[in-house]
Amino acid sequence: MRRALQAARWWAEDYLYAAVRQLDSAFSRTRPDEFLSGTGRPVVVIPGIYEDWRFMLPLVRRLHEAGHPVHVVTLLQRNRLAVPKAAELISGYISKQNLEDVMIVAHSKGGLIGKYVMMSQDPQARIKGMVAVCTPFSGSRYAAFMLLPSLRAFSPQNAVTLQLSLEERVNERIASVYGLFDPHIPEGSVLPGARNIQLQTGGHFRILSHEDTIRTILAETGA
Repeated sequence: MRRALQAARWWAEDYLYAAVRQLDSAFSRTRPDEFLSGTGRPVVVIPGIYEDWRFMLPLVRRLHEAGHPVHVVTLLQRNRLAVPKAAELISGYISKQNLEDVMIVAHSKGGLIGKYVMMSQDPQARIKGMVAVCTPFSGSRYAAFMLLPSLRAFSPQNAVTLQLSLEERVNERIASVYGLFDPHIPEGSVLPGARNIQLQTGGHFRILSHEDTIRTILAETGA
């Protein structure tokens, strides 16, 4: 009973956090070029589905304060594109900006996009690694019940999801961060061969602002 009550609390806090962040994102006038300065390793941020880059603004600010130039790909908009197409935009941006030694910091679907880029669209080895938070690397069984094709794409039987889960060459350069409970990914975010980091908290969205998550990301990105 105690575990169920804790999961229910995390679930409620998670959706409250997501609602607040979506509202803040919609009305924010923060510009992406405000975070391009810094002498640290460049970071490319990839949000989750239906999130624009400002959804991750608290984390973007912390990365920038730590000295990282933080890049976002505004062409993703609210990240509704298929993973391969979104990966093309990310790799094209990295190449156009001539970025080297890049760390990707991604949330949820963003981690699938980041891994796809690392697998097949980084011929010049510009990407050092990725920290992915709450990414459905093995899909989510809940996807089968979704009405929108963009959400059904997270099915474990989806061709791209299968391709990503079977390909393990880049996993050693990925840190997968997740909590004790994720209301969207019952399969969890464990990635074979990666650095799997379970935090003592729960949720799918709110975990982005958890201090343990931020400390882990800063350590992984080299801050």
